[in-house]
Amino acid sequence: MTGIQNVEGLWVHLHWLIVLAEQGSYTRAAARLNVSKAAMSQKIAELERVAGIALVQRTTRSVRFTDAGERLVESTRSQFEEIASSFLNVREMAGVARGLVRVTAPVAFARQQLVPKMSHFLRENPEVKVELEVSDRLSSISTEGFDLAIRHSAQVPETHVAVKLCETRSVIVATRDYLEQRGHPTHPADLARHDCLFYPRARGATEWTFQLTSEKRAPESMQVVKVDGPFAANNSESLRDAALDGLGIALLPDFTAQTAVLEGRLQILLEDWRPTGAFADQLFVVRPYASQVPRAIGRFVAHLRDTFVDGFPLS
Repeated sequence: MTGIQNVEGLWVHLHWLIVLAEQGSYTRAAARLNVSKAAMSQKIAELERVAGIALVQRTTRSVRFTDAGERLVESTRSQFEEIASSFLNVREMAGVARGLVRVTAPVAFARQQLVPKMSHFLRENPEVKVELEVSDRLSSISTEGFDLAIRHSAQVPETHVAVKLCETRSVIVATRDYLEQRGHPTHPADLARHDCLFYPRARGATEWTFQLTSEKRAPESMQVVKVDGPFAANNSESLRDAALDGLGIALLPDFTAQTAVLEGRLQILLEDWRPTGAFADQLFVVRPYASQVPRAIGRFVAHLRDTFVDGFPLS
């Protein structure tokens, strides 16, 4: 019988079956195991031949397990988790962080803040590799095989462990040239007469909401302004670049605006007013629950916490 001669030869096949169940597709499972999709399919086919029964029903987009397949996965999953945990405990005794850390992060934050601060961590931990997926899509951490996700969000999933990295805030910015041509807004209502750069909405006018920052609240301390302009984009880095080209006034998260503001290329406007509701005001690093956290992941989380604890100062 090709591929499997005895029961001991089943361990790899069973492990791959469990990974397939976790990932939900041959493509994602193969990527998680760092093997080809063809090798993945062959291993499962070999296991089915030995079992004498179908374990997986294949479709064009996903896989569905048969009753026999589900029973086999559920009855063996915990044993493999215990083996992995035991091996992790032994390996951690060496005190060296090693292995691959798969991370997903928002585009603007990753490009502007995360990647420029990776070199120190990787030099300090030469046996760790980081694989970064840059995307504004909220990926499913567990099913897509990520160890960590950086989230700019007001809320995080209760089913995951979330470590707060820092507070963030939103700012209104424009170039000096634009302001010299069009004038400086002194009140949120003035923005209705300016070219504004914004995230597109599915329907209706785009509105920006402001809260007066003074401790003494006036009756008009909350302002909602309908804005419009020549350019909209669903990425804050694109809006920043459009503002730098003098196209108008942009509403940005501080981590996107920081470098351009510190360099004097963008000016912060309406500093007595705090934009609210457009972007979250906290940054988190999120991971799935696990009884044992690999040293490499723990070190990387600590690096993120230490790096961004002070947020993104704009002066």
